[in-house]
Amino acid sequence: MARRQGSGGVDPRGDEGAAMLEFIALSLLLLVPLIYLVVTLSRVQAGAFAAESAASEAARTVVVTGVRQLEAGTSRSSAMGQGEQRAQAAVGLVASDFGFASDDASLVLHCDGTCLAPGSDVTAVVTMHVALPGIPGFLSGSVPLEVEVVGSARSPVDSLTEDS
Repeated sequence: MARRQGSGGVDPRGDEGAAMLEFIALSLLLLVPLIYLVVTLSRVQAGAFAAESAASEAARTVVVTGVRQLEAGTSRSSAMGQGEQRAQAAVGLVASDFGFASDDASLVLHCDGTCLAPGSDVTAVVTMHVALPGIPGFLSGSVPLEVEVVGSARSPVDSLTEDS
């Protein structure tokens, strides 16, 4: 029995399975970068959430600890120092809750006016260093290995507290 050829003289069964192979190849070429993009963006978003949460906790921790220390009779600088220590610990805890090392977060505190004075504000700025996944170290000159994400929060000192 002779094979029947198409209009171009080419056997139509010669391309059998080519569409499946092309689909698999194109799927891999498109899905791998898409999966990397999703993983990278979710890691950066986790860093943003961590920075905002850590800043909020740090500002509130400084105010609460500082006011308690002032009410206990310690000096303003000592109260602020103890507040900073506890705020640093709070930032480390929040960073670990979001899957980051405590070394990935840095804290800077600012006071509007006199620190811990009634009616003043304490501002916490937290910078998270988010490592980008899957980038080898030898590419550090041409591709960034990490992204910095900054979060800030302000906590007021209650104006009803006693000024020591």
